[in-house]
Amino acid sequence: MRDHGYKSEGGFGKSVAAMSCPFVREQPIAEGFPNVIGAIDCTHIAIKAPPGPNEGDFVNRKGVHSINVQGPTMGFSLETGYACRQYFMTPFPDPNPGPQTRYNAALARTRACIEMTFGQLKGRFQCLKGLRVAPDRACDIIVACAVLHNIATIRKERTPVVEVQPVDDLQPVHLDQPSGRAARDRIVQHNFVY
Repeated sequence: MRDHGYKSEGGFGKSVAAMSCPFVREQPIAEGFPNVIGAIDCTHIAIKAPPGPNEGDFVNRKGVHSINVQGPTMGFSLETGYACRQYFMTPFPDPNPGPQTRYNAALARTRACIEMTFGQLKGRFQCLKGLRVAPDRACDIIVACAVLHNIATIRKERTPVVEVQPVDDLQPVHLDQPSGRAARDRIVQHNFVY
């Protein structure tokens, strides 16, 4: 399950603070982008319905109780659910054929690194497929799994095989800043015009 910060009838799940430790990766992150040091994305970790008046705060857009986890791989970058800024690139919502389409395709390949990392994390720690604990305890478990994942990656432990999940077909949030759009246009002009 994934959520990109879109508002839905079901509200938003509570978020774990962006993990204090970025996920370690050995493979290059950027696909044709200058100065990219990382990628950010979100994933949902299913939890049992918590009791009490805040139960609805944990229902995601698919109607499942979950914790929304935002995780970086070594920094910042690229997602449709965020505003385009000078330091945070997002896709063109309706790309023109040619450079903008090539930019969006390269961005999607670049984003795949964090999606793959979430898949490896969930593959390595099957408990993350659904936690049956209180939300605060679930957050502790998620962070512990991320730390252990990083240790395993550093030690070059075997990595679970992951199938990339299809991206949800949702309407992105467009809160782009003019300086972000200008930076994105410069990247397209310098790297994607052939």
